[in-house]
Amino acid sequence: MAPGDVFQNLYFAYLSEPKTDRVVYRTIWQQRVQRIVELGIGTGRRAVRMIRMAQRCSPESTIRYTGFDLFESRRSTDGPGLSLKLAHRTLGATGAQVRLIPGDPLAALASMTNRVGTTDLLLFSSRIDPRQLAETWFYVPRLMEEQTRVFIGAILPGGREVLRPIAREEIDALAGTRRRAA
Repeated sequence: MAPGDVFQNLYFAYLSEPKTDRVVYRTIWQQRVQRIVELGIGTGRRAVRMIRMAQRCSPESTIRYTGFDLFESRRSTDGPGLSLKLAHRTLGATGAQVRLIPGDPLAALASMTNRVGTTDLLLFSSRIDPRQLAETWFYVPRLMEEQTRVFIGAILPGGREVLRPIAREEIDALAGTRRRAA
């Protein structure tokens, strides 16, 4: 990794705004993430940063990014976002292998889980309704391998957003599945 890449990674991992995303960037750096799935990409800013960081950490690998979002179906209450065309242009410019799936992120995940395959990093936007999210946990274990990291966004009182890591055991409990011992 070139010295400039190290400084850029340090910036994203420890100094970038919003602060809540830093844990994701540190995970990409430490785990050498190459496959990212994000439900609710919003403005795409975090997606571009995640892809760029993954490319710096694994320059010999193809980075795969799958984003589920409402795109043109977004309502004003869903927060800011990109059109599908602009998202393709913005994320495609990174050189990563990008797949964007329009529609309600959770319904789209349910129908596309088997086609998406496993991932290294899975993020759920804070804009996703927790009641609706409950129906989606069933599909999440299909996207996971042992090293997969999952983060879920939440908006705290006062409007501050946080990303919380979710352990595999919690995901299995939410999904109603049990893993067999190896």
